[in-house]
Amino acid sequence: MIEIEDLSDLVDPVVIAAFEGWNDAADAASSVVDHLLKVWEAKVVGAIDPEDFYDFQMNRPIVGTDENGHRRITWPSTQIAIASPPGLDRDVILIRGIEPNMRWRQFCAELLAACDELGGELVITLGALLADTPHTRPIPVTGTATEPEIVDKLKVEQSSYEGPTGIVGVFQDACVRLDIPAVSYWAAVPHYVAQPPCPKATLALVGQLEDLLEISIPLGDLPDEAQAWERGVDELAEEDEDIADYVRALEETRDTTDLPEASGEAIAREFERYLKRRGTDES
Repeated sequence: MIEIEDLSDLVDPVVIAAFEGWNDAADAASSVVDHLLKVWEAKVVGAIDPEDFYDFQMNRPIVGTDENGHRRITWPSTQIAIASPPGLDRDVILIRGIEPNMRWRQFCAELLAACDELGGELVITLGALLADTPHTRPIPVTGTATEPEIVDKLKVEQSSYEGPTGIVGVFQDACVRLDIPAVSYWAAVPHYVAQPPCPKATLALVGQLEDLLEISIPLGDLPDEAQAWERGVDELAEEDEDIADYVRALEETRDTTDLPEASGEAIAREFERYLKRRGTDES
C-alpha cells in the first residue's frame, strides 16, 4: 500500500492523472500534470513502490547528482501530489507516473485506495494518441465519462472504443468497478510529428481542464511554446514536398467536415477562458 503523509482534510478533492507510455503520445498528457505540479506548487505526499510494478530493464533507473553533490539513483515510479489552486474551491490530487510493466490491477487498486484515503470524489484521466490531424488546425480533444449524469452535464460521450487499451483504460475501468465518477480527455497528436514534446496538444488538454473545473489555469510559456512548435513543423513541411502535400490533404479533410473546434460554442468557451485569464492577471 502507498504510505500517504499526514494531511489535514482536503476539500472535495478532484483527481487528475496521467501516465507516460502507450497512452501519452508526444508526452502531451504527462506534460499537463508536470505543468500543474509547477504552477500550482503541488506537494508530493506519496509514491507507489516501483519494485512491484516496473521492469527495470525496460524502465531503467537514472543515476545523477543531487543538490548537495551526492550521487543518487532515481527509480521509475508513480507519485501522488496535492495542490490547492487559487480560485478553486476544492483541492486537487495529482497523479503523475509511468505505465507499469506488470500487475496493472493491483497498481490501479493501490492508487485508488490512496485517492480514497485523501477523499478523492472525481477522477480525471488524461491521454494522447497519434491521429490523422493537421498541425495547423486546433488539436482535437475527445472527452468520455463513465456515468450518464456526467455525460449529460459535461456534454461528453460514453466510450464506445473496442480494442487494445493501456493503463488509462484500466484505471477508468477500476473507477467504474468502485463506483467512482470518472472523466477522460484525449488529445489527438499529428502522427507525422510524433516525437515529444507537443505543447499545442498539452495546451488543448489544459483548456479542457479549465472548462471542467471552471477555473483559469496559469499557462506560463505554453502558448509561446505551442506557437514555436507549429512554426517548426511549418518549416519541416516547407523542406519536404511530400509532407507539405500530405498536410494540405489533411487540412482539406478537416475543413470540409463539421469541426467542433470551430463551432460557435467552442469559440465562446475560448473567449470565456481569455476573459478569466485576463481577470486573474489583473487581480
